[in-house]
Amino acid sequence: MGDVIRIILADDHAVVRQGTSELLRRESDLDVIAEAENGLQAVELAQSLKPDVVIMDIRMPELSGIDATKQILETVPGVRVLVLTAHEDDQYLFSLLQAGASGYLLKTAPIDELIRAIHQVHEGRSHIDPSIVHKLVERFSERKGVSTDPEEGIQTPETLTARELEVLHLLARGLNNRAIADTLVISDRTVQAHLTSIFSKMHVSSRLEAVMTAIRLGWLNSAP
Repeated sequence: MGDVIRIILADDHAVVRQGTSELLRRESDLDVIAEAENGLQAVELAQSLKPDVVIMDIRMPELSGIDATKQILETVPGVRVLVLTAHEDDQYLFSLLQAGASGYLLKTAPIDELIRAIHQVHEGRSHIDPSIVHKLVERFSERKGVSTDPEEGIQTPETLTARELEVLHLLARGLNNRAIADTLVISDRTVQAHLTSIFSKMHVSSRLEAVMTAIRLGWLNSAP
């Protein structure tokens, strides 16, 4: 068994905290070491206990999840913040990503996806709820053109093959590997091979980073 991931759970609803905590504690490599009922308490607990991951709600008393995330990431080295919320509004999504949150998951997600997200952010990767990935595309779809910074090394979508661009567009629609495979009539293994190639060429390490980079470079403004 690997190292146990130490978690602080911040949510102003006691029932949500207790239920989520109970489910997570069933996993042998997850340990909810503390619970916070407001944003200020989340910051104080994170600073004193130095957890691996803070699971953060957005709307909380004393201090919002957005401000709490900023303070935690500024004062607790190495911690990751995973947002778990009922809100999928653009304003929250982008504010939290800008604040440095590593993941954004809706409370409607199944527990196995929450567990997977915890592991991903703990490993330094990003995780965003597939149902709201399209909001990222919509928000930046009007930004035309691509980057010309030679330091980025990826100035044109021709960097990717036609098939890889198809996979990237499907990623941006929030499809998982199986759905991409079904759409393109290829195997799951082939999808994973394309993703590995895409990540390597784009110098990213996650689906979210690939989509965000593609949006910023203008690659998703038109169909592949």
